[in-house]
Amino acid sequence: MNSLNRDFYNRDSLTVAKDLLGKYLVHIVDGVKLVGKIVETEAYMGVEDKAAHSYGGRRTPRVEVMYGPPGYAYVYLIYGMYDCFNVVTNKEGIPQAVLIRAIEPMGELDAFAYNRYQKSYNQLNKSQIKGLTNGPGKLCKALCINRNHNGEDLCGSKLYITNGIENNFEIVSAKRVGIDYAEEAKDFLWRFYIKDNPFISVK
Repeated sequence: MNSLNRDFYNRDSLTVAKDLLGKYLVHIVDGVKLVGKIVETEAYMGVEDKAAHSYGGRRTPRVEVMYGPPGYAYVYLIYGMYDCFNVVTNKEGIPQAVLIRAIEPMGELDAFAYNRYQKSYNQLNKSQIKGLTNGPGKLCKALCINRNHNGEDLCGSKLYITNGIENNFEIVSAKRVGIDYAEEAKDFLWRFYIKDNPFISVK
């Protein structure tokens, strides 16, 4: 399956965040293709969004990739321990991105399980199965995505996103998670998820 092209990402984050739902996030690790269906995203709208790392035109080495061309990975650390995977959107110079909050594992379930829990999939309990990829830090660990992938070209053949095979689902809009500091922006309905999917991070 071919990666999405640059034009897909060269749009505002709100549009891309909704269009990413149902797409497949793919990471080739040591010859193994890890695939997850994107089921939850958050849009960050750049300099005017108080929840965005680039709010007010902030430009540091950490966020520099967001100012570059669309279709690149922005990976950062939160709470000193969890990596978060984002997709850079919009044209160069407009620092917007979409956070991938949750995916549904597709195939190679043992690889996901070993990456997360160091055990095979059939050894997991119900809570562990649900917790495989239902959060941004969890999915990064399951897919072996870390800060070394910051700036990775998502139009390449190692870490990329492809079209999915299911489009018949309902999209729910909700408040973003963990941004209580962002004043009025904390109430924007800029989180999107596939209704009733069991891997959503927060209902």
